Amino acid sequence: MHRGRLARDRPSLRIFAVTMASQPIRKLLVANRGEIALRVMRSAREMGIATVAVYSEADAGAPFVRFADEAVCIGPNDSQSSYLNITSVMSAAQITDAEAIHPGYGFLAENAEFARACQESGIHFIGPPAEVISLMGHKSRARETASELGVPVLEGEQGDLDTLLEKSSSLPYPLLVKPAAGGGGKGMRIVHSAGAFEQEAREASGEAVSYFGSGELYVERFLEGARHIEVQVLADHHGNSVHLYERECSLQRRYQKIIEEAPSASLKEEIRSRITAAALALVRGIGYTNAGTVEFLLDADGGFYFLEMNTRLQVEHPVTEMVTGIDLVALPSCRHRYAAIDQIQGSRSQDQEQTRQGLGLSDLA
Repeated sequence: MHRGRLARDRPSLRIFAVTMASQPIRKLLVANRGEIALRVMRSAREMGIATVAVYSEADAGAPFVRFADEAVCIGPNDSQSSYLNITSVMSAAQITDAEAIHPGYGFLAENAEFARACQESGIHFIGPPAEVISLMGHKSRARETASELGVPVLEGEQGDLDTLLEKSSSLPYPLLVKPAAGGGGKGMRIVHSAGAFEQEAREASGEAVSYFGSGELYVERFLEGARHIEVQVLADHHGNSVHLYERECSLQRRYQKIIEEAPSASLKEEIRSRITAAALALVRGIGYTNAGTVEFLLDADGGFYFLEMNTRLQVEHPVTEMVTGIDLVALPSCRHRYAAIDQIQGSRSQDQEQTRQGLGLSDLA
């Protein structure tokens, strides 16, 4: 691995502060567990923010619980009764006078109901608005929105099972069948011909109901040998948004990422400029705030197509932090000094050899 200067050491990178709210966050509740909870708390402590851990009975002695300034047990061992229990998490925030909640990733991080509950309780949710979470969480509506904003999407159709079965003879084979209400590779099927569509679609719809509570599907043209590129973005409440370049996660197993690499060796500078511009067009068009990731598929000819948006901090965020030197946990937590980034989108080519390469290995367990 090449170990050159971090991007933060380059003269072309400058971080400056803008006012986001009149009062800083003094106490932060972390609605998560394990590594990400500890990661958020460490950044909060460096910023002088007191932290509150919530934990299940099974995690009573966990490092993140011991590290927090305060800790509240929110339920028994199973996650449905603890980490996914919105009422219990909100109660913990209220009894500890927490002013903000960081959801981490997983659990309630992309739950629009949770974000709305925070808003209604006057607690700052460190994430995008509930409406944006809901919009991007519904994959077919996200796809429609991206298309309306001029972001390229693959040819495809959406609808319930019966509607898609009626159109099966005219669909763009080979194609990928996906649940409309969720992501993460669950319920996805590759279909190579109209003859195989019905069985695969029925199975995909059944899995979609089990995972996401909705059997609605959408199908899109399947790209053989496509690369998977995701663009890291940051946006504040004043309409400022930036990208922090891309990560490539093409090496996957059963649609689950194994390795993430930054920068991507698959992107020429001209394509990098266009794909990051498309990501920011989506971010600005939907009124996104906070850290997020816009994912694309890249074909052999350099064409790219919107895949989905993750409206949260991703597990793989340290890869981008390694390359840019920017703390993706700390910045969105700075309610009183949310960082905007200037000059970060200058030419990468002039200092490419001085930029450290980041590589992340995902846990397959």
